[in-house]
Amino acid sequence: MQTYGKKLPLDVTMYDDKSDIGTMTKLLEKTIVEDKVDWIFSPWDTAFLFAAAPIANKHKVVLMGGSGGALKLKGVISKYPYYFQVLNFADYHIPAIGDVFKEVGVKSVYIAYIQDLHGLEYNEVAQKEFPKMGIKIVAAKSFPLDMQDFTPLMKEAKAANVDGFMGFLYPQNAFPATGQAMEVGFSPKAFYMTVGPCLAGYRDAFTAKGINGVMGAGAWSVKTSAGAKEFFDKYTKRWGFEPEGWGALFYYSSLQFLKQAIEEAGTLNQTKIRDIMASKTYPTALGPFKFTKNIFIDHPGEVGQWQNGTWEIIDVGKKRTAKPMYPKPAWQPPPPP
Repeated sequence: MQTYGKKLPLDVTMYDDKSDIGTMTKLLEKTIVEDKVDWIFSPWDTAFLFAAAPIANKHKVVLMGGSGGALKLKGVISKYPYYFQVLNFADYHIPAIGDVFKEVGVKSVYIAYIQDLHGLEYNEVAQKEFPKMGIKIVAAKSFPLDMQDFTPLMKEAKAANVDGFMGFLYPQNAFPATGQAMEVGFSPKAFYMTVGPCLAGYRDAFTAKGINGVMGAGAWSVKTSAGAKEFFDKYTKRWGFEPEGWGALFYYSSLQFLKQAIEEAGTLNQTKIRDIMASKTYPTALGPFKFTKNIFIDHPGEVGQWQNGTWEIIDVGKKRTAKPMYPKPAWQPPPPP
């Protein structure tokens, strides 16, 4: 740090928001006003991020988004110059998976979505985009965030005889939904869920053969760049398991970007760092990283798919690392423990 003439030690303050938005907003205010920290990191979840951005902006403190991305936030991001969006939104993912569906021949889908901002926005974009692509939405059913019994829903989806199933949900829903789809014998040609399939733990829970061909939001691959492969190897060695195939490389690269922005600023002055972040491009693990009107848009991919144990990018176009596997092979449920 040029201002101080030395490297500064890091003192981390961490609070548990109990997965409650009200608690999170109070703790964020406390962190800024009472603790007077030099830097804040984002909460987890789309709705939480939407609530945090105006608080950070009010105090003129930079907030770089992590896990989460709300279209409503994108619509007002010009009002929050201290907020920077890292992860991709529904309006990137849905058209991209729609292009894949058109390419492979998906004509009809059954949608299930959680009753929160993530699910609502993805369903809204799908309702708008899919009819224009010739993809019929046979049904779109919402469910509560804490739902664990997906058996009736999967039976209904199976009876609908659709080409594809789409779940706009989180990992705590994705695992039981997959297991219960297997149990009722619902194995459509395309099986896509937003948050969940990208986790290596998802593959490991059901085995590589068990979920071969499952698609999910994302995405990056070890083939994305040399930096991506290096990150994958270092992460796996450090933690003993693979990084997830959606946000992990985005977040890591955004932190590499942030490090260089702070070093160039030579100070912890939030406004000076903000101005640099808004205008500069820096090299990172996923390649050149920059924010365009406070949004990172150069994603390495939008659609991932498990193919023989490897997470591949199947976007239509130059980002693709493997051709889509379609139809999805029949489920091969793992043997009981």
